[in-house]
Amino acid sequence: MAEDIVSAGRLERLAFPLGSSLTARILAVNLIPLLVLAGSLFFLDSYRRQLLDERYKLARIEAQITAEALAGATRERQEALLIQIGKEQRMRLRMYDAEGRLWADSFALDEQPSFTFDDPVAEPFLEDLARWTDSAVNFAVGAPSPPPYAEPEDQSAAAWPELVRARAQGLSQITLRSAPDGTPVINAAAPVGLNGATLLTTRNAVDITAAVREARANVMTIIALSLIVSIILSLYLASTIIQPLRRLVRATVLVRTGREREVEVPRMQERSDEIGLLARAVSDMTAALRHRIDAVESFAADVAHEIKNPLASLRSATESLPRVKDETLRAQLVEVAAHDVQRIDRLVTEISEASRVDAEISRTKFEPVDIASMFSNIVSSRDNRGENDQCRVTVRCDAPECTVLGVALRLERVADNLLDNAVSFSPPGSTIEVSITNREGRVIATVCDEGPGIPESEREKVFRRFHSDRPETSFGDHSGLGLNIARSIAEAHDGTLFVADRPDGGRGACFVLDLPAA
Repeated sequence: MAEDIVSAGRLERLAFPLGSSLTARILAVNLIPLLVLAGSLFFLDSYRRQLLDERYKLARIEAQITAEALAGATRERQEALLIQIGKEQRMRLRMYDAEGRLWADSFALDEQPSFTFDDPVAEPFLEDLARWTDSAVNFAVGAPSPPPYAEPEDQSAAAWPELVRARAQGLSQITLRSAPDGTPVINAAAPVGLNGATLLTTRNAVDITAAVREARANVMTIIALSLIVSIILSLYLASTIIQPLRRLVRATVLVRTGREREVEVPRMQERSDEIGLLARAVSDMTAALRHRIDAVESFAADVAHEIKNPLASLRSATESLPRVKDETLRAQLVEVAAHDVQRIDRLVTEISEASRVDAEISRTKFEPVDIASMFSNIVSSRDNRGENDQCRVTVRCDAPECTVLGVALRLERVADNLLDNAVSFSPPGSTIEVSITNREGRVIATVCDEGPGIPESEREKVFRRFHSDRPETSFGDHSGLGLNIARSIAEAHDGTLFVADRPDGGRGACFVLDLPAA
């Protein structure tokens, strides 16, 4: 499967190769146990050997019991026993005298043989397939192949090795051979009495082959059903995992390449599992990135606009300066140029600080900061430098502990911006009140002035970049970034900064800094 993406300005194909596809891996993980189970087919050879061992024991016992029954019987009774036992046990019984000559054969004595070997040529295809499977499994497990069963032309005892051993040792002997259709043929030789006669029994143990094939068919049926179920479940599992992931891949690639501005990253609200959590996290991250990109683009546009004004004024002043002969006017032009240079320098400094606030705070280790002590020190320092003009600044702390975790230098910048803003809007001789309290795990610092106040509809605008609505006397002395930087610092400390009404209902504005207590 391939997905369309854009890379390096041209359309490419996003492929999901089988070797790295989760579908293939899920299938492999689920099929490996089944393959191991399929290997159990080879252990059926041990089951076949156990059946043969049991049949060897049975054949030995049958031969010995039959030999004992024949030992004390007359010839007529012996022939009758050979026919009866051959029919009942589906065996071929042959008697040999002391000289090794065949003198009785149950097949020759009875009109109907008790069993016949199946002809593999005349059997159906399924039997051929079963024999081929038997041969393949025997070859795979290294099972020995017994010699083929064939009736010898010489009908004496010397033609049968098991009879030769039984006559020489006086003990029962077992030999395994293979019938034409591959089924086992078990020969058992046993001495009969003390006169040197011997008995040879022949049984075609087709039931052993049938039992092994039935067990193998049952195992293969279970494996086949398990394989089908495993594949279906694997594909279902893959569809519930991989398809949503590929949807996320398509959306994130389009977002990355910027091919579609309003690409909607699926949130998958209907899913409460990890895939749904991932989808919503990616969607939120994409929204945050878009917001950050939009903010950067807007910031760049605002920067160009704000710097353009003082540059235009500076250019006008410098171009006019050579043509002006009046010393007073020339001094005014020089003063305007110097003021514009200061504005540009202030703007560049504020812009640089605004652009690195978040990144700098994210890399800095937070330390305990006492907000009450910080405001007191800043107010005292501003008084010493004369930066509070003719305003009286008071600091009041209503809590024994007003400590937060943060970057002290940045929090001092927030406090200084708030005080600077309050001083610039306060009339001479007015009081600026700073109150600090600890309430419900939050340290709240409020800076209230006695200025004109801020209408409720304008309170969010004051935190916008380059927003400046100040008295004409302070034109050009502020970049319009102070409050924006202050709010950014507050939010980077998991806090907020907003404008509220004065608690006493009086005239003026109150800026509230809300931070989590340490």
